[in-house]
Amino acid sequence: MTWLAQRVRGRYFYLYLIEDIFSRKIVGYEVHEEENGEHAAALLHRTVLRERCYRQPLVLHADNGAPMKSRTLKAIREELNITGSHSRPRVSNDNPYVESLFRTLKYVPLWPSAGFVDLEEARQWVERFSRWYNEEHRHSAIGYVTPEQRHQGQDSSLLANRKAVYEAARKIRPKRWSKPLGRYIRFTAHIQII
Repeated sequence: MTWLAQRVRGRYFYLYLIEDIFSRKIVGYEVHEEENGEHAAALLHRTVLRERCYRQPLVLHADNGAPMKSRTLKAIREELNITGSHSRPRVSNDNPYVESLFRTLKYVPLWPSAGFVDLEEARQWVERFSRWYNEEHRHSAIGYVTPEQRHQGQDSSLLANRKAVYEAARKIRPKRWSKPLGRYIRFTAHIQII
């Protein structure tokens, strides 16, 4: 969860967000005026059903905020057979994946630095950001494919095609390539847990 500043100084909206760390895809998000465990639990439940990963071995890593440690969220986690994991107290980098995502969110050129006028504006902005991040943003940690491509398992063929293009270019002009091909292209494995 992260805070989204309102135009009124010292007031915030709260972005609840679930990221799949394998694909880096934003799989669930909601913006609310208050932070509480009921919002977090409802988002988790809807996301698990939408992603069709009910009763699969999942781990939910969260910070130590009250909503993330609430009894409501814990009950939903247990119902869905999700293992809970929490950051160490006062260690903000225990969840680098979502911290990196939140930095991207707050540093994109269209970030409303003056704050959001109202809840609806914040929700619409997060909707647009999520669509851009999942479907257009080429993520460096997953080989410069989009999180959606990785999530759908399309990354393997895209990376294989990219490798073929680089190898063909290297054969045409080998002197331009002073380093091994691995420097120019990264391959990632697609893992499926059954």
